[in-house]
Amino acid sequence: MHSVLAYTDGGCRGNPGLGAWGYVLINVATGSALARACSEANTTNNRMELAAVLNALCALSKPDTEILIRSDSKYTIDSCSTWLAGWKKRGWKRATGPLKNVDILQQLDVELAKHGVKFEWVKGHAGDRGNEYVDGLLNECMDLGATGSIERRLQWD
Repeated sequence: MHSVLAYTDGGCRGNPGLGAWGYVLINVATGSALARACSEANTTNNRMELAAVLNALCALSKPDTEILIRSDSKYTIDSCSTWLAGWKKRGWKRATGPLKNVDILQQLDVELAKHGVKFEWVKGHAGDRGNEYVDGLLNECMDLGATGSIERRLQWD
């Protein structure tokens, strides 16, 4: 059983362009939640998707947390659960050339090792409550501009 459920999402207006990442961490036992989002200038959609997972993992206060991360990004899920080991083995390079977002991927490698992480893909913009929530949060953050950030604590019922 996972003690934390996370929804993560990233997006960009233009690619590259103004982007944002967001997550909501839900304590399964209590239903309390922490949601955060932050926007960045001149970034990409894939970078923001990865940043959402990284920031969610960094927000966990206890090591060895069992966490289920739900994401609408197959790229992010495959990066973290399938491709990361091969990239690391090849010196953080793809078999066909340079690897983008190496800085985030290396940080993800460290954070993923600290916890029991499982990923689950959810279809974006299809009515999944958690996915819709973080999508709205990151879009609100992009509306604030390149320096905007949002943090919310809430009861998730």
